[in-house]
Amino acid sequence: MLDFSVTFAITIINIIILCIILRAILFKPVTKFMADRTRRVQDSIEQSEKDKAQANALLTQYTAHLKTVEQEAETIIRTAREHAEAEAEKIIAESRVSAEQVLANARKQIETEQKAALAVFRQEAANLVVAATGRLLGREIKSEDDSQYAAMLLEEAALQNEAMHLGETTHQADKH
Repeated sequence: MLDFSVTFAITIINIIILCIILRAILFKPVTKFMADRTRRVQDSIEQSEKDKAQANALLTQYTAHLKTVEQEAETIIRTAREHAEAEAEKIIAESRVSAEQVLANARKQIETEQKAALAVFRQEAANLVVAATGRLLGREIKSEDDSQYAAMLLEEAALQNEAMHLGETTHQADKH
């Protein structure tokens, strides 16, 4: 029935030797190569996860920094706008004060010039009245009293004229 011959035993020995040689030459290097490849792939995955976590941390940091910079920019712009508005208000106020001073000085100067012109006019009018009165009477009036009386009459007439002129000015201002 079963007959085991030497060939069968040699074949079995050959197969066992071949398995040992193949294992030593082929299986161990292939297994080692596969283990190294698995380790490299795992290391790459771990490194990419670390890089991803680091990128997310940087993104969060940059986003927070960007928000801070935007807030600072808004604060700077707001401060600059407030400063510019305050400066503009200051310049406008100074301009108004300056304009009011110029206007007041101009009014004072006009009033002074008007009074001076009125005084010159009164003096000339008094001289004319005295001269006209002297011609009418046919003699020269030298008395200081007559000259003063003429000046007083002209002053009263001027005051009445000013009062009348002031009333017209007030009336015209009321119309506007």
